[in-house]
Amino acid sequence: MAMPNRLRSWGPPLAFIAVVSAVLLAIFPKGFPNYDTIYYLLWGREIADGLSPDYGAPLAPTPHPLYDLLGAVFSPLGDGSITVAVVLAYVSLGLLAWLVYRLGKEWFDRPIGFLAAFLVMTSAPVLSNGLRAYIDIPYMVLCLAALLIETRRPKAGWPVLALLALAGLLRPEAWLFAGFYFLWLALDVQIQPRIKLRLRESGIDRDLILMACLTAAGPVIWVLFDLITTSNPLYSFTGTRETVETLERDTGPLDVIVYGPRRLGEVMQWPGMVGAFFGVILTAWAMPKRAAIGIVAAALALVAFALMGASGLAIIPRYTMLAAAILFVFTAAAVLGWRLLEPGHKLRRIWQVAAAVTVALWLIWLPNQYDLLSTVDQDLSDQALVEKDLEKLVDSGAFYKPGTEEVRCLPISVPNHRAVPRLAFWLDIRPSEVVSTAAIGAGFGGLFLTPARPFTIEHFILDPGDETRVSSQAPEGSRLVAANRSWKLYSDCGWTGYAPLSEP
Repeated sequence: MAMPNRLRSWGPPLAFIAVVSAVLLAIFPKGFPNYDTIYYLLWGREIADGLSPDYGAPLAPTPHPLYDLLGAVFSPLGDGSITVAVVLAYVSLGLLAWLVYRLGKEWFDRPIGFLAAFLVMTSAPVLSNGLRAYIDIPYMVLCLAALLIETRRPKAGWPVLALLALAGLLRPEAWLFAGFYFLWLALDVQIQPRIKLRLRESGIDRDLILMACLTAAGPVIWVLFDLITTSNPLYSFTGTRETVETLERDTGPLDVIVYGPRRLGEVMQWPGMVGAFFGVILTAWAMPKRAAIGIVAAALALVAFALMGASGLAIIPRYTMLAAAILFVFTAAAVLGWRLLEPGHKLRRIWQVAAAVTVALWLIWLPNQYDLLSTVDQDLSDQALVEKDLEKLVDSGAFYKPGTEEVRCLPISVPNHRAVPRLAFWLDIRPSEVVSTAAIGAGFGGLFLTPARPFTIEHFILDPGDETRVSSQAPEGSRLVAANRSWKLYSDCGWTGYAPLSEP
């Protein structure tokens, strides 16, 4: 009987996740690992080989211990680890949809859960980042899974903290969530006759010590990881701030106030923001017990985003996606929540008006939403084409000495930093051996990768702040080795006898 019961409980969520992942794969079949994720796979392979990760390449992303270690686990698969990363990307989006649905169902009801999941899955930034295998979607999955457990079993304790500890190895905001939750578990709050905090009745016992260890696990493991791999326990923080400055991204307390709401708006769009505002106000007024945990969770996510931005980290849309996913539940509640009120309730008519306004805003916004999703699809297709052509150039053997698997010569110069981790991964070399064209001097030898057409430059930009994004000329005297529709490879290795290859 145990197996049928297990199938009954696990079957629907697995089917939900599989259907969402399959639909996304059918509509957006061109997902691929982004710049950051390729680096994590590359660093994981170096760790598996007993090497310290090579963080020396310019504009290398912040290392994230959990994904670096996953890269080490998947390293025996070779290039197959890229396929695994893509599969995880689609499955993570399916998990995200299911968790948002379940939270909406638990807080309010099933239709609200379905609508919230639909809103999340049609958010262009969520899809764009998710289909590029950014770590933010798995991070959101871990945080929302912890929130679901706490919703279903208040003060659940260590299961919630264990998930937040894993999330804390992907993004430091989870440290704040874990710390807040630990205080919620450890302290009893007395409101009458005045607010008073005291240690819980059971005092300091084994459970509390275990939970304290889980709370500290995220930051402690991250610091130890940085210390072991770089000898600098604060490498991730200082390195991230330097990258933010190099790319000239918005950061700091003032920019949090000015740009923070805009970044959240880019994820939710204005109809979603207005709907979330209505939903929070109306649910807090009419059904505060149901809404409380979601409102607190959204507030914590926004506070964490603000603190990270104020401390010098980037203020970008994907860092608001966790708060947006929670707030989308309240957008859905703004549209459908009036059904939960008894006929004749004083708020029912007001709520229906708010629902009508929210739906009207979405209908007006619909052409823009279609354009945003079409842009995601087109960008994925264009970028995938350019990156596939780069992989074909590698597979053709153009980078190797004939008849060997030894790279012709180093360094390999590339038009911008986006190509660095991919070439390092495919050619099994260190990322610091792949350099930007703008970073080398005249007459510097090696291999030179250049764009074959403007289309390549346009769709191979790492970041608007990357000033080397348009470098496209090989040095004088270098010799064409191979070419295809997107790329040309030149050599200045000092060897002769290589006939140029050509592909249509």
